[in-house]
Amino acid sequence: MIGGQDFLTSFLLYLQVMKKLLPIRWLSDSARALMDRIPEHNKLLIVSFFVGICSGFAAVILQKSIHLIKHWVSSVSLPATYGWQNLLAPGLGMLLSLLILRYIIRDNIGHGVTKVLVAVSKNKSRIRPHNMWSSVVTSAVTIGFGGSVGAEAPIVYTGAAIGSNFARITGMSYRNMTILLGCGAAGAVAGIFKAPLAGVLFTMEILLFNISMTSMLPLLISSISATVVAYIFMGDAVPFQCTITQFSMGNIPFYIILGIGGGLCSLYFIRMTLWLEDKLGKMDRVYLKWMLCALGLGLLIFLFPMFYGEGYDSLDVLLNGSSLNLDGETVLSFLLHYSWGVPLFFLCVLFLKVVAMTLTNAGGGVGGTFGPTLFVGAILGFVVARVLNLVLMTTSITVPEQNFVLVGMAALMAGVMQAPMTAIFLIAETTGGYQLLIPLILTSTISYGTTRIFEKYSIYTKRIANTGELLTHDNDQAVLTLLKTASLVKDKYPRVRLKDNLRQVVSIISQDNSAVMAVVDSSDRFIGLIDLDNIRSYMFKAEEYDTMHVYDIMESPLEYVYIDEPMDSVMRKFDKTNAWRLPVIDRERHYKGFVSRSRILSAYRQELKVISQD
Repeated sequence: MIGGQDFLTSFLLYLQVMKKLLPIRWLSDSARALMDRIPEHNKLLIVSFFVGICSGFAAVILQKSIHLIKHWVSSVSLPATYGWQNLLAPGLGMLLSLLILRYIIRDNIGHGVTKVLVAVSKNKSRIRPHNMWSSVVTSAVTIGFGGSVGAEAPIVYTGAAIGSNFARITGMSYRNMTILLGCGAAGAVAGIFKAPLAGVLFTMEILLFNISMTSMLPLLISSISATVVAYIFMGDAVPFQCTITQFSMGNIPFYIILGIGGGLCSLYFIRMTLWLEDKLGKMDRVYLKWMLCALGLGLLIFLFPMFYGEGYDSLDVLLNGSSLNLDGETVLSFLLHYSWGVPLFFLCVLFLKVVAMTLTNAGGGVGGTFGPTLFVGAILGFVVARVLNLVLMTTSITVPEQNFVLVGMAALMAGVMQAPMTAIFLIAETTGGYQLLIPLILTSTISYGTTRIFEKYSIYTKRIANTGELLTHDNDQAVLTLLKTASLVKDKYPRVRLKDNLRQVVSIISQDNSAVMAVVDSSDRFIGLIDLDNIRSYMFKAEEYDTMHVYDIMESPLEYVYIDEPMDSVMRKFDKTNAWRLPVIDRERHYKGFVSRSRILSAYRQELKVISQD
């Protein structure tokens, strides 16, 4: 374990190292020449090790930063009944984060996992260098002051940025840059949870659309190296200490109920989060929005102190079967003195945690949904178990509440993130709960299946999917997403004006072998086209060369293609019209060229070859 003095020194060193990596010429010419001589496959393995080390170190820095800031805030907070300071501290943290984002970083770095997916889908896996440290700083401030979000998504963004920029600096291809981006994310998850297998599965299920067996090795190297760093600096204790009772086959029906409840709760979590974000996102006045969100979050923490920070302290209580004592901390503590008041109190916590999380992010804070997902899942498991015990209190059946708290975490994670394998092994690794592997698998599978009935996409992918830019595990869709219409347009075709006569058209044809001509106006806006196959009969009527004009022989295209149109939409237009080529225009109808079916198919084959190579 590292102390405060050593930690601050390490943190400053980390920032210096990350800032050193900002210039693309960080490597000396001799070092770059040496790297260029190493075969790219071997270089990938070497770089993946260093990416894992840096990602693990970043995870340690973030966790220690949060703890130090929390300790400082608690030491200066106002002594007051019911924690009135909670009305002030989270809002102050959100404001500090907002100011850092607006005036220092000057970039939107929220929704870390989604941003990584966007980088893979749209930006050829390139992430800005400042993301190697900016998410660490802003999320540490947000959570340390009490923001009700998780640290996991920011550290995933940080790890992915480390992998992407290491790949850029060492001159990696797009495919290996994507793999190293995944290595950074895997190392970040492994480092913050001390869960190497979960780190690899997270990358495979959520981030990377195409993983071959040879790609597994760098992911494993990064994940295990980050885990070792976390063990060295954070100790060997599992993140969530829990007291587990022996699994009983008689409890399987109750785990099925928990799985269905997890699926429905996941649906609420996804849709409520996105709906609230849309509503709050419409507010243009930044500081007014911060003020309203800070007041709303402060009020929620005042009523439910479990919302302060990540809330993992409360989970430790539930995972070990202890009773939560909130006397003197909230005006609602009286509910905990009644048998049915306990599940009612925690049901309110379950539904309102989403609100607290969204208010934190909307008000300028930086944090993710990963931690809140685990929190809500644990609360769901506790509520289900407590209600079952109250209903069955006259029988000899007892439902183990701490087991359900643990399994509930996996259930909600499987539904919200739609990553059941990650959920199963993350919870098993972070709690040491491998003896509950059967209920973990059963509940996660049911929760995932229930969510999929109503919602096709996870909380990370839904917005990207709506834009048609989501890379999936389907290679065909992935390739179409990677292909950009603008890069496939050819402007070799001649242009003619509306009033040009047939003689001028024939003159152009004699000097050009293009199959079509674009008809444009004086502002270069597209009007129509001339297909040479359709005007061949006119070309032999010399007597009409001066009397027949372009407007007599031109035709309207079967469809238009926009320069920024997604490729899957372009392909649907080709299938609908059965055309061989279509004109390309911008949103103001200016002519840009033509895109042909053959050019798309050629680019498709090349891209498929790149992403599928082993």
